[in-house]
Amino acid sequence: MGFSLGYIFVFIVVLYVINCIKILPEYERGVVFRLGRLLPQPKGPGLVLIFAPIDRIVRMSLRVETLDVPPQDVITRDNVTVKVSAVLFFRVIDPSRAVVEVAHYVHATSQLAQTRLRSVLGEADLDELLSQREKLNAQLQATLDEHTGPWGIKVQAVEVKNVDLPEQMIRAIARQAEAERERRAKVIHAEGELQAAKKLTEAGQLLATQPTSITLRYLQTLTEIGTEKNTTVVFPLPIDLFRGLAKWVGPIEQEPRDGDASVSTPRQST
Repeated sequence: MGFSLGYIFVFIVVLYVINCIKILPEYERGVVFRLGRLLPQPKGPGLVLIFAPIDRIVRMSLRVETLDVPPQDVITRDNVTVKVSAVLFFRVIDPSRAVVEVAHYVHATSQLAQTRLRSVLGEADLDELLSQREKLNAQLQATLDEHTGPWGIKVQAVEVKNVDLPEQMIRAIARQAEAERERRAKVIHAEGELQAAKKLTEAGQLLATQPTSITLRYLQTLTEIGTEKNTTVVFPLPIDLFRGLAKWVGPIEQEPRDGDASVSTPRQST
């Protein structure tokens, strides 16, 4: 009978020792509470002895976790309401703080990310929200890392994933983009006209140095017109001809006509 009790006792001891053995993988740490008090250093990785019921272990993962921030209604600084969703990447760097300082660190980080998303993006204009996401992402990461640091959590990155605009704002942005394109087209056309005018001025000055070059230019123009199949005949007249004609007609118009007579008014004598 005593021999059987000895085997039972040994079996219970072996079973207790086996139950005290915990194996933690490389990405996990064990926060141990001994008689309710936190041990200075977390256990792991590898083989760990936990003497229950004296010790209690809480497993904490050190891997990067992904948290989807649900869409939030954000009012930008220029009073535009948009829906913004984001994704948050964070990891636990101090398991002891993540257990002691906060009850549920994932839920707490999610709620903090939602509130900070509304507050940070609410300080930006709509154009800044659409064009400067990298800057806003850095601001979000800095403010979240500052608040989650005491919890033993490190925010790796925050990315604004989607920005939903109202239909009226989408149409307004489309009209703005179209007007901007038209403005650029007009400016480019005006710059082209200015450059063409400068080149034509230089060409006119160069042709003025050699009068015969104008005639050659006329002949070249006629050659270009003649290559096309048309019945149009162009005969260029030199501008100097019109200038000479204007000089010849001018003095004639200034001479008095034969039918003109001077009319004198007689004085009345008193």
